[in-house]
Amino acid sequence: MQKITPFLWFDGNAEEAMEFYASIFKESKIISKNRLGEGQPLFLGSFKIENQEFMVLNGGPHFTFSPAISFFVNCNSQKEVDKLWEQLSAGGTKERCGWLKDKFGISWQIIPTALGKLMNDKDPEKVNRVRNAMLQMTKIEIVELQKAYEGL
Repeated sequence: MQKITPFLWFDGNAEEAMEFYASIFKESKIISKNRLGEGQPLFLGSFKIENQEFMVLNGGPHFTFSPAISFFVNCNSQKEVDKLWEQLSAGGTKERCGWLKDKFGISWQIIPTALGKLMNDKDPEKVNRVRNAMLQMTKIEIVELQKAYEGL
């Protein structure tokens, strides 16, 4: 069991959210679905994405999600960025600099690992060009980052 587990509070659609996330990520599975009785909606559940466990609760309308907490997803290719960007933003909103909000109101950052590599270069001019290019993007495009890095 992991020591720290994100716990997500939903207003009645926790089961739908678990199934949505499990359908998007390759390495995912629903672990548990607990109901207060036969035929009742989900009360408490858990699922796993890429070896990260999450818990969910249908707790009612008392709390909502905020971009102050987001899930940062490292993507190894543009294909992975594109896939996750489209699937997670379906029914939600696409925002700047690789951020999106899914249809449940949860914020995600869909970021290629190439961005971190380029931003950690020792040449501050290259880093500045990459940062400026990224700040102009909605979905992060690796080819455009690379062009900025090279000064093209």
